[in-house]
Amino acid sequence: MRLFLGLAAAALIQGCVFYPRTTTVHDEECGIQTRHMTLRGEPFGYVASCSGKECTAMLAMICAVTAGSAVVSGSIVVVGNVVYWVERQSKCGPAIWISRL
Repeated sequence: MRLFLGLAAAALIQGCVFYPRTTTVHDEECGIQTRHMTLRGEPFGYVASCSGKECTAMLAMICAVTAGSAVVSGSIVVVGNVVYWVERQSKCGPAIWISRL
């Protein structure tokens, strides 16, 4: 029974590869094009059939790729959005906030 459940779980396991995506929109308040990064994911590698050490190695590889791509791409998205925010502040900056007062 355990073997059956293990194989059934392995058949449903898949990994994801994460990557940053940049979008550009027109900012009406400033009259400039602004950019924003998001984290996107794409599934890869269904585990259809495996046994023993083969399964362990495949699951370890899927976990490593998924975690690695999430950490690296997530860091890129955070840094990129901070840079885009600073860029927007330098172009529009305090003038918008002062005009609202």
